[in-house]
Amino acid sequence: MKKFTVHKGLVAPMDRENVDTDAIIPKQFLKSIRKTGFGPNLFDEWRYLDHGEPGQDPASRKPNPDFVLNQPRYQGASILLARKNFGCGSSREHAPWALDQFGFRTIIAPSFADIFFNNSFKNGLLPIQLPEATVAQLFDEVLAFPGYQLTIDLERQVIVRPQGEEIPFEVNAFRKYCLLNGFDDIGLTLRQSDKIKAFEAERLAQKPWLAQTMVG
Repeated sequence: MKKFTVHKGLVAPMDRENVDTDAIIPKQFLKSIRKTGFGPNLFDEWRYLDHGEPGQDPASRKPNPDFVLNQPRYQGASILLARKNFGCGSSREHAPWALDQFGFRTIIAPSFADIFFNNSFKNGLLPIQLPEATVAQLFDEVLAFPGYQLTIDLERQVIVRPQGEEIPFEVNAFRKYCLLNGFDDIGLTLRQSDKIKAFEAERLAQKPWLAQTMVG
């Protein structure tokens, strides 16, 4: 998992409430058994005018010119600004995969669905919850100033506006530790690999029959 320390990026405004996970990555794309390749189908039903299926070449599709992520001023955005209850709906981990693989590193919103919120941390995304009034101000600034960028400093837990003003945010200490160090659940477990190997060796010495393959 990629580390998250300080990130500066272009902000794209998703001016919709209750964006659910089926909108983030539609159900037909969940057929894949891989964890990669979901970025081109992020917000698929909103980004394209035609229906998408797994394996289609995005270049052959008809993009929706009115959708925010298709607008030239937001190309290359890595910070998504959203409204309340972002990530509601089914508990598909493909949603943070798609956001990450599209290029987003953080999502800022007044509130998130719990499962999506937790899945984001486990996949290297930083979801930041701010008061609704603060988010509304950021929407106004993003719309007013093309090329609007924010700096996210996870260590200091602040968002830095273009003119230097700082917005503090809260983050769970354990989640912060994992993001700063790039540890997902597997990475956290592998830190104990020496102890795991020692335990397995001791158990095998005490119970050698566990190594035998059972037949029948």
